[in-house]
Amino acid sequence: MKISMQLRYDGDIVAAARQVSALEDAGLDLVWVPEAYGFDAPSFMGYLAARTGRVEIGSGILSVFTRTPALLAMTAAGVDALSGGRAHLGIGTSGPQVVEGMHGVPYHAPVARTRETIEVMRAFWRRDEPVTYDGRTVRLPLPDGDRGGSGLGVPMRLLSAPVRPEVPVWVAALGPKNVRMAAETADGWLPMFFVPEWCDQVWGPSLRAGAAARGPGRGPLSISAGGLLAIGPDAARHRERARGQLALFIGGMGAPGHNYYYDLVCRYGYAREAEAIQRLFLAGDRKGAAAAVPAGLLEATTICGPESYVKDRLAAYREAGVTHLQVAPVPAEGETEAALLTRLKDLCG
Repeated sequence: MKISMQLRYDGDIVAAARQVSALEDAGLDLVWVPEAYGFDAPSFMGYLAARTGRVEIGSGILSVFTRTPALLAMTAAGVDALSGGRAHLGIGTSGPQVVEGMHGVPYHAPVARTRETIEVMRAFWRRDEPVTYDGRTVRLPLPDGDRGGSGLGVPMRLLSAPVRPEVPVWVAALGPKNVRMAAETADGWLPMFFVPEWCDQVWGPSLRAGAAARGPGRGPLSISAGGLLAIGPDAARHRERARGQLALFIGGMGAPGHNYYYDLVCRYGYAREAEAIQRLFLAGDRKGAAAAVPAGLLEATTICGPESYVKDRLAAYREAGVTHLQVAPVPAEGETEAALLTRLKDLCG
């Protein structure tokens, strides 16, 4: 397995980006640059491209509702050129709270929009002919009278030739339909709160259905998943750091009835606990919501323990098909993140 990490964006993001150089020397294979509703990711991807020479750089993630397919294709091709072919494009749908509340774009047909975005981006990267597309959510060129179109648009192609025929496309997906679509069309899958032992139970039918419809030249689906990482005899105590994030996503990332993370935890078998977490979080009791995260879920979604325990967890991720172990490292006292990453690389073999 390769090792990936998400660039921290809850503090000094410039300092975090600079640290990637040290992590690259320690063996980091891929860094994911988040966006959410903070700074835009491509700016920092370009910054990382200039400061590094080997590590691959991915967006984690760009919303398909906030950029047109053409702009996503242009952005990915631009970062790929700046980095010498090291870019990965992670995309997803975000949620209606951000898409409609911040961007003022209707949150409509998310699975169809993701599929059509991928198809249109790849058509632009090919540059073999001007791109036309007549889909449910994307129409190129926009015809007269349709969504305010003037009828003056003409089919176009990318002005600049990409350095690679395609930039690898990763899809962040949790729901059955979206996971099936990702397994069929994407190069990689970005699941959150992934538990390898429960993967087949929760996602197996969707992954197999998507794989059966996958084009023969597409290659196997890559998977980037993992969790909080700490290695050592007392490392299990570091799991507690993940409580707040689990509570935030289960309780606050979406409204009742429309929260992908809440639904996932219910499918894991924690429906009663998920309801309690969401109720407490939405009532303003964040500490209570974090305390309500069950210990079993906390352990299953983290990688914290002595070396023998971590090795067993790595084997489980590998068995579940994970190609890029995505970790949030918590070094031991006196240890650096780079040193912890080196230890992890050794355990991965």
